[in-house]
Amino acid sequence: MEESSKTLGEFIIENQKAFQYSSGELSRIINSIRLAAKVVSYKVNKAGLVDITGAAGETNIQGEDQQKLDVYANEIFIQTLKNREIVCGIASEENDEFITVEGKDKGHKNKYVVLMDPLDGSSNIDVNVSVGTVFSVYRRITPVGTPVTLEDFLQPGTMQVAAGYVIYGTSTMLVYTTGHGVNGFTLNPAIGTFYLSHPDMKFSKDGNIYSINEGNYIQFPQGVKDYIKYCQSEEGDRPYTSRYIGSLVSDIHRNMIKGGIYIYPTSSKAPKGKLRLLYECNPMAFIAEQAGGKASDGFGRIMEIKPKELHERVPFFCGSYNMVAKAEEFMLKASK
Repeated sequence: MEESSKTLGEFIIENQKAFQYSSGELSRIINSIRLAAKVVSYKVNKAGLVDITGAAGETNIQGEDQQKLDVYANEIFIQTLKNREIVCGIASEENDEFITVEGKDKGHKNKYVVLMDPLDGSSNIDVNVSVGTVFSVYRRITPVGTPVTLEDFLQPGTMQVAAGYVIYGTSTMLVYTTGHGVNGFTLNPAIGTFYLSHPDMKFSKDGNIYSINEGNYIQFPQGVKDYIKYCQSEEGDRPYTSRYIGSLVSDIHRNMIKGGIYIYPTSSKAPKGKLRLLYECNPMAFIAEQAGGKASDGFGRIMEIKPKELHERVPFFCGSYNMVAKAEEFMLKASK
């Protein structure tokens, strides 16, 4: 079978034995995310035709205005995972606290927890710009059969068993890793099936795109300012091209295909950074490393950070390995 005709379901079955804990639950989690992604994709693609754009009138735990599609996507992913009884806990960027999931027998027999940003970049919906879903899967560390605790979610990214994202753009793609490379699947909307379209995705070691909101330049730390000037200088293969969508999934996806670096640093307005470690940075870091890239907080590996709280924020540098390493050099030099 040619890879372009291989479905996501077939790929999961073929690679089941490569999972660290091959008992079926992880495959079913990916299948559940596939199902929820199709439902959300359908809603996103007709958002301009129905009353599902704009603000929902509430704020989330981050103090950010919730969009109607934020709320919808959050409900769809949570209900899909809960209904299939394959996880023991769920944490979402849109929820204040984690959700404990019991089985029909009121037990807590499942082994995995899922953390997610159900609709990243949702403020772009109103202007028809690509948005996405980001997810991360961990094996619980508390005893099976007991309710999950905060400890199960506050694990470093190195403990992830799977991570991925769905991008809702000109086509809908699901990209994920279980620690054995990164593969991308594109949805054929006519028949509702994801097909393997981007096998063994890789970041190039070097790139020529830098993605950062330069409008906040004056608020950035000196190391970031110096790196931006480096990107703009006319030396070697520079200046690099500046490309910033403002949707994490879209920016990372483009840079993985084209070669580049994404930066969301600390600033005078966001001294801890803005992106969430557990819902955005860790899963993207896992994907980047599996694709030969690098992910950092500017000084060290993102996935080695021990989370202290559910909605912790960190600065984020992610992309082509040599570009992130060069940015770290500028950060270190400026900190001395």
